[in-house]
Amino acid sequence: MPGEPARAARSRAPGARDPYVLAAALFAAYTAVAVLRYRRLETLSWDLGIFEQAVRAYAHLRVPTADLKGPGTNILGDHFSPVTALLAPFYRVFPTPVTLLVAQSLLFALSAVPVVRASARLLGRGPGLAVGIAYGLSWGLQRAADFDFHEICFAVPLIAFSLEAVLARRWRAALGWALPLVLVKEDLGVTLAAIAVVVALRARRTSPRAAKYALGAALFGIAAVVVTLTVVIPAFNSAGSYDYWSKTDGAGPFTASGTKLRTLLWLLLPTGLLAPRSPLFLAAVPTLGWRFVSSDDHYWSTDWHYSAVLMPVFALALADAVDRSRRSPRPWLRSYARQLPAAAAAAALALSTSLPVYSLTQSATYRKSAEVVERERILARIPDGATVEANVGPISRLTSRCRVFWVGDTRRIVPDYIALDNVSGWAGDPQEYARALHPGTRYAMTGVAYGYVVLERQK
Repeated sequence: MPGEPARAARSRAPGARDPYVLAAALFAAYTAVAVLRYRRLETLSWDLGIFEQAVRAYAHLRVPTADLKGPGTNILGDHFSPVTALLAPFYRVFPTPVTLLVAQSLLFALSAVPVVRASARLLGRGPGLAVGIAYGLSWGLQRAADFDFHEICFAVPLIAFSLEAVLARRWRAALGWALPLVLVKEDLGVTLAAIAVVVALRARRTSPRAAKYALGAALFGIAAVVVTLTVVIPAFNSAGSYDYWSKTDGAGPFTASGTKLRTLLWLLLPTGLLAPRSPLFLAAVPTLGWRFVSSDDHYWSTDWHYSAVLMPVFALALADAVDRSRRSPRPWLRSYARQLPAAAAAAALALSTSLPVYSLTQSATYRKSAEVVERERILARIPDGATVEANVGPISRLTSRCRVFWVGDTRRIVPDYIALDNVSGWAGDPQEYARALHPGTRYAMTGVAYGYVVLERQK
């Protein structure tokens, strides 16, 4: 068939398998980090439980309710992320939070394929692979892979494939990969708009028609954000509003400016400060913008998952900037650019000694302690289908088989069980704490193991 010899030649070209080999290695590493943390009962927040409840509902063709956000809460009234429904068929077969963690690891790893391909196309095999290694081991991806599950795992490969298409001047593909971002999270329509503007700028001379389509996509992205925030989310929200307006409270970029500056440097320094030389850098501006006007330190620190969507932007902006700089009339800049991919990869490898992937070199990472075994044993006493009030520790072992509420937020529902991680002693006497939560109801202690407590309601 026409085209087959060309495709076969490309598949035999040196380095053709590099993107897929790297992606496979990253998938193994990300999966090991996430699943082994789960196995050690070290889940970091309630997010994994919230998303499991939503995906579990989708898997059973129900409204995506997340009781951890409040009994009967429709998750689409919290964040607009219908894309997570794509995980429902897999969760139906494998009903465990591990399914979500593996899927996230796969999506993160998949994003390395377009990063390596695009970088190698611009810079050659060695530098392209170096950019891919720097990307795969970037702190933003490692932190996200280590921190529960989040819907942004779908955005990362979409952005990477879209920007790869931009660099290859495949305008239709670039817009096609970016358009689904509006289904990933409510703010990502602005990122779609930014990518579309980049397409319009690059295509305006050679393909005016594509530039017009890109401007239309930009307008669509902005309109999607406005409609989602003012109409869609409030329609699903019990209070008829968007709960996160207060997170971007106009505190301004100079609030906690020291931390924000450090985060910005952590983003720019791995690119040798060259990323802003590429028009692709524009795709990072929306995420940087809403984070830096926030007063919530989770948003502007280097922890958690908030920087993951920036990683493919900065990696491909680096590749593009290096390509541009290699043709600079300034000799020092040409020389600097030629060395930068290898330096970025070396820096990523060195920094990984303080990041989650490094834990895979330590034997304790692979051990399930006797404490964890005993905690799981007492949690297993809670029967399937029971209503349970719990905090972070027990949640990950219960949401796949029970109806779980956040401790202190059952809203007049009296649960069958209360399961607490009380290692720090924050709850004091668990039985007294249970009586304070539900006056007039008696709970008996049915299990205690290394700070974990299970109480059963007495009828």
